[in-house]
Amino acid sequence: MQTTAFYTLGCKLNFAETSTVARQFLDAGFQKVNFEDGADVYVINTCSVTDAADRKCKKVVSEAKRFNPKARVIIIGCYAQLKPEEVASIYGVDLVLGAREKFNILEFLPLVGSSEKPIVAHHKIKEAQYFIPSYSLGDRTRTFLKVQDGCDYFCTFCTIPLARGKSRNDSIAKTTAITRDIAEKGIKEIVLTGVNIGAFGQSTGETFLDLLHSLDEVNGIERIRISSIEPNLLSDEIISFVANSRHIAPHFHIPLQSGSDDILERMKRKYKREVFDQRIKQIRNVMPHACIGADVIVGFPGESDYHFNETYRFLNESEVNYLHVFTYSERANTPASRMIDKISIQERKKRTQMLRILSEKKRTLFYIKHENSRQQVLFEAENDGALMMGFTANYIKVATTYNPLWVNEMISVTITKSDNQGYMQCIF
Repeated sequence: MQTTAFYTLGCKLNFAETSTVARQFLDAGFQKVNFEDGADVYVINTCSVTDAADRKCKKVVSEAKRFNPKARVIIIGCYAQLKPEEVASIYGVDLVLGAREKFNILEFLPLVGSSEKPIVAHHKIKEAQYFIPSYSLGDRTRTFLKVQDGCDYFCTFCTIPLARGKSRNDSIAKTTAITRDIAEKGIKEIVLTGVNIGAFGQSTGETFLDLLHSLDEVNGIERIRISSIEPNLLSDEIISFVANSRHIAPHFHIPLQSGSDDILERMKRKYKREVFDQRIKQIRNVMPHACIGADVIVGFPGESDYHFNETYRFLNESEVNYLHVFTYSERANTPASRMIDKISIQERKKRTQMLRILSEKKRTLFYIKHENSRQQVLFEAENDGALMMGFTANYIKVATTYNPLWVNEMISVTITKSDNQGYMQCIF
């Protein structure tokens, strides 16, 4: 029996797709092993949001070849779609598959070894017009369910539309049917993922709110979490529904990118800072306990000290609870890469660190507000055999002594205080 191992770089959407590809290998008779076990076939699902993601791909390929010099190495994902020839030039790569080809990976596998050079199977992204449903399974307690793919927004810094194509999705009926299948496997929490999930339905004449209504009625799923949604697509109706729903978690992750309207305009975002601010206030009005996170890009071309200070002050005063801070990096074939007024790498890193410190302060304050509160925690897994961790509905990370009977179970606890590892302690 041949063995296979997988490595995923990037977002929750990639994890969902990697898991789907892995099930194809299992159905074909392969045995899945750990990455370090020296598999016969390695599949690396790549990201290309930053240049760091590109570099990580090269390192993972090197590690795969170190564990098994004779292994066949296949690269899929955004990096493979955007720069297939560059990926093929990485020492040790045998097969590169674009966005249209990656879910037909087993059809291409017999070709590996038939050529002295790596094989590249790749079409222009406009030819990737169909939607392939995907979900993760077995990697962790929560399941990442892909409900949407692609993006019709062309923000000046972003390569995703070039890597994944236009926005598209399955019907609500099909997506709900998959959710029922997941529920039957004993999964308690589903995280809805995609590139721009708020745009769900524009390819099928439905809406994201319609989808939430349908999924909220699925029996067996105790918690549904929205991974990320654009502020201009997060309507008051969605916020109101989440506040009164049976299963949808009071947790929102909303990309801001900049707290300066000048920079948002340069980024070609679809909203002004005020829209983001209104969404935060509306969430707080109906769900005071909700957790709210935001994405921020630091060091975008033209971001002066004044613009950055605008962002810092805005976030400092906002009731956002944590930040995902990205240091801007130039991506090929994007308008931003051709802009003048570049910010020095040193300054980008300095600003990144300032916002990450702010994020930790905000997360700590959010945790303190919930000390001594009674919460339902879905415990996930052990950590070095001593601890297990889980999340509350509003995304507070909780740790306790490992108990195998609590894995994938909702346990009622009183969360007490934060430790120095970023977890909340609890008592029962």
